[in-house]
Formats: sequence, C-alpha cells, structure tokens
Amino acid sequence: MKIPYFPGCTLKTTAKNFETSAIASAKKIGIEFVELDRWNCCGAVSSLTSDDLMKHLAPVRNFLRVQEMNKQGIVENENRMLTLCSMCYNTLSLSNKRMKENSDDLQKINDFMHREEENYEGNVDVVHFLSILDEFGFDKLAQKVTKPLKNMKIASYYGCTLLRPKSVGIDDTEDPKILENFVKALGADAIDWDAKSRCCGSYHTVNNIDIVYRLVQGIVDDAKKNEADAIITSCPLCAFNLDVRQSEIKDKNPDYQTLPIYYFTQLMGLALEIDKQDLGLEFNKIEPEKLLKKLNLLS
Repeated sequence: MKIPYFPGCTLKTTAKNFETSAIASAKKIGIEFVELDRWNCCGAVSSLTSDDLMKHLAPVRNFLRVQEMNKQGIVENENRMLTLCSMCYNTLSLSNKRMKENSDDLQKINDFMHREEENYEGNVDVVHFLSILDEFGFDKLAQKVTKPLKNMKIASYYGCTLLRPKSVGIDDTEDPKILENFVKALGADAIDWDAKSRCCGSYHTVNNIDIVYRLVQGIVDDAKKNEADAIITSCPLCAFNLDVRQSEIKDKNPDYQTLPIYYFTQLMGLALEIDKQDLGLEFNKIEPEKLLKKLNLLS
C-alpha cells in the first residue's frame, strides 16, 4: 500500500524519532508513506471562532497536494492523507469536514488560491496511522511481530485531540480501545486507567508551566497506580509535556518515580525489530532503554 503522507512541522524537528520509527515500522508490514510534495504547516491548532475561513487555507493547500499526487499517478486511487501527529490530524480533519459540508466556503478558498493550477475538489479524507493499522488488522499486525513485548504493561495515552470533538475522533470518545488493541497486538499488556484522555496542559507549557506540572504528575501517578511500566502517545506536544516536564518534576523532587514515555511507533518498531537507529530512543528524555533491557527487549 502506498499512501500520501503529511508529516507536519514537529516530525521534521523535535519529533524525528516519531517519524523514523513510523516509516520503518510501516515498511515492515507493507505500507509505504509517500510524503506530500510542497506540504505546509497545518496551522497547528484549529480555530474556535466561526469567522475564520482563511485559517483553513493552509490545510486545504495540503489536500490539494494529495489530489495532485493522484492525478499524476504517484499514488493510485488513494484519496486519503495519512498523519502521525494527533494535533495535525485534528486540525486537518476539522478543516476538511468544513470544506466537505460547506460548498460556499470551499469555493471562496479555491478563489483565493487562484495561483494554483487546479481547484480542490473536496475529495480527500484525513486518516491517522492508528486507523490505518486498525484497517490493516491488529490480528495481522500481531502475526508480523517478531519480538513480542512480553510482560510490558503499557498505559495508552490518547490526550485530547485524537478523540475530541466526537465528529473527528478516531474512536469512542468515552471508552476508546484502538490503542489498547494496538498494544495487545504487540504482545504487551494494556492497562486500564482513568487518565488516558485527560489534558496534559498543552500549550500552557509555554507560560503556565506549574499547571502542566500538576496535570502531568496526575496523569503519570494514575498510570503508576495501575502498575504501568510506560506510557505511549501519538502527540509530540503531549510527549514533550509527559517526558520533559516529568523529568523536571524529578529534578525538583529526587524521590519522584518517573515512567518512560514512548511514541507508539517506537514500541511498534521494537516489536517488529526495525533498525535501532530508526527507533530514535536517544531523543527520549526519560531513560528509555533501562526498562527495555530489563524486559530483555533490547540488548
């Protein structure tokens, strides 16, 4: 399978380990990410105002790149755009939903993009990699696993943007299971916990860091209470808050017991035995290898 891939800004900078582990893992199961030509930032967050049409211009330009790839034969009959970052997924999905449901807005956007060679036709769907894996089949993924993550207890952290708003969420808003099913396919144990969809503090990490410390500690403490060995996520901002801010909590309180934070694709790559350099574990803040070596998953 070849599928158009939108990386977004963070996966080319501070979350390179997310991208490299995802691309290598996908290749192991026969999925090729075809990066969009001339992609641009999705806008990072969706607007909460109604009079925000120009805010949707950046996402639509990316949809147009997918449309062009299809017409040029770079991908065949694949009108989906794959994302890894859950914030990019959320922003792009909300914009696409608006374009599909409001033809007047779509026309205005196309009129504004008069220098493009063609109009966006509203025929692209935004999909998250987890949804592609669900479509592939977690039972088939389990068959591809060559190093099961035995005895590893994982807390699946969804955060806000994978599930909300309900209209674009990839799973049930109140009781999601897709990440837990993914974890089980890797041979690990998926714990049940309450904090899986709590907010980590998001952009408060810029100027209200004490709020983030409190929220992160609550999330991590809940995972520890339910005997998790680690937490996985698909959001670079959540990963930063849970990983970096948690390490700062440890600096302030030396007795505080931390949990390692991984992108879900890093553990997927581990289970599929991709090259260690593609895992990018050296970019994880809280020591990521100690647990894996303890469980005989990494030499």
